[in-house]
Amino acid sequence: MPFNLSRWFAVIGLVSIAAISAVSGWMLSRFLMERMLQQEGRITQQFIDNLVRVQRVSGHFSPGQKVPSPELKDFFAHVFDLPEVLRANLYSRNGTVLWSSDPSLVGRQFRDNPELEQALRGSLVAHGGVADKPEHSDLDPLHPYFFEIYAPVRGEPAGDVVGVVELYRTPRALFEAISAGQRAVWIGAALAGALLYVALFWMVRRADDVIRVQGERLLQSEKLSLAGEMSTAVAHGIRNPLSSIRSSAELALEAGQEQWREAARDIVEQVDRLESWVRELLSYSQPLAGKLEPIDVAAVLTESLQGFERECERRGIEVSTTLGTALPPVKADRLGLGQVFNSLIANAVQAIERSGRIIVSVAVEGNRRLRVSIADSGPGMSSAELLGAFKPFHTTKAKGIGIGLPLSRRIVERYGGSIDLASSPGKGTTVHVLLPAASGIIPS
Repeated sequence: MPFNLSRWFAVIGLVSIAAISAVSGWMLSRFLMERMLQQEGRITQQFIDNLVRVQRVSGHFSPGQKVPSPELKDFFAHVFDLPEVLRANLYSRNGTVLWSSDPSLVGRQFRDNPELEQALRGSLVAHGGVADKPEHSDLDPLHPYFFEIYAPVRGEPAGDVVGVVELYRTPRALFEAISAGQRAVWIGAALAGALLYVALFWMVRRADDVIRVQGERLLQSEKLSLAGEMSTAVAHGIRNPLSSIRSSAELALEAGQEQWREAARDIVEQVDRLESWVRELLSYSQPLAGKLEPIDVAAVLTESLQGFERECERRGIEVSTTLGTALPPVKADRLGLGQVFNSLIANAVQAIERSGRIIVSVAVEGNRRLRVSIADSGPGMSSAELLGAFKPFHTTKAKGIGIGLPLSRRIVERYGGSIDLASSPGKGTTVHVLLPAASGIIPS
């Protein structure tokens, strides 16, 4: 299967951006939670430091005393009265529980407690968690998620750590704020990922379209190069013999012998057809040239129609025109524009063959463009034929070579215009040519 950039990005881009959004959301939510818990811990540490300084209890954290002093009991009572405290422990310098809201813990030591060891080294420890350690066994099972703080207690005046205050709290307002912040982070990450995906997909889709168009143009350029080489050889090889054949046919017509007239007419017609093919090949293979200048569209179109009068009369084709009034000029070159109209009218005539109608109209569209429409009453075109109409050397006519419409599109696009077809089987075909006005603004 051919490589499809849009399809690949739709899958790989979606997976990559979703993964990046998920990782970013997780990291930001963790960062938010940790920062809010650390902030709550610092506030609690400041309260404990002030309480130690006011009550002067730093000297009562001796691990040797078996009965806590009244000052220490009063200090502990103030600590335990903090909002939403489930349990509080006071540790001495060697990690022994001096006082606790759970009397069964007094005098015990918890060896495997890295948070306590870190606090005894002078660092504040504040984190949220779920009960999973031995000293958590007696906590309220209805509140498994708690906020745990280990706050160092420093002595005076040296400021050495003399003990640690451990608090287990369930600050619902804090957890609700964290949950709300995390939801906002996840929603923001999802919306940012979706917006990034949509923006990048649009850009990749546009790039894919541009690449596809450029590929088609490159293919057409390769065909043009081949056509140039072929047409040059064909032109030099058959134009001179064609000229001799046509001259002989004209002499036969002038001779007056009736038996030669019909054959001579056929010779002239076929020679003219071959000549037009050679001319189209040469035009299509060579770079477009000619200085752009203001051109009267109606005059060029009328001149082209006059060149097909005899052919239309012979086929029984009725031609009607609506050229409008006060039409502004377009910026083009007369030869190229005439070749476009000649090619489009020739297609309409060949599509009808016998007894039909061609309608030609020119009208101002908007305030910057002219629309030239050439409609025929021929058999029309299928959707498949419309798709291939502008491809070089693609033709549905037995006597065509398939470069009339591609050459017309090249010429019209050089003028800054566009050309398109509207057709359906059994309802004829209409060609619309949009050309920008030479002045840019249509005069009112």
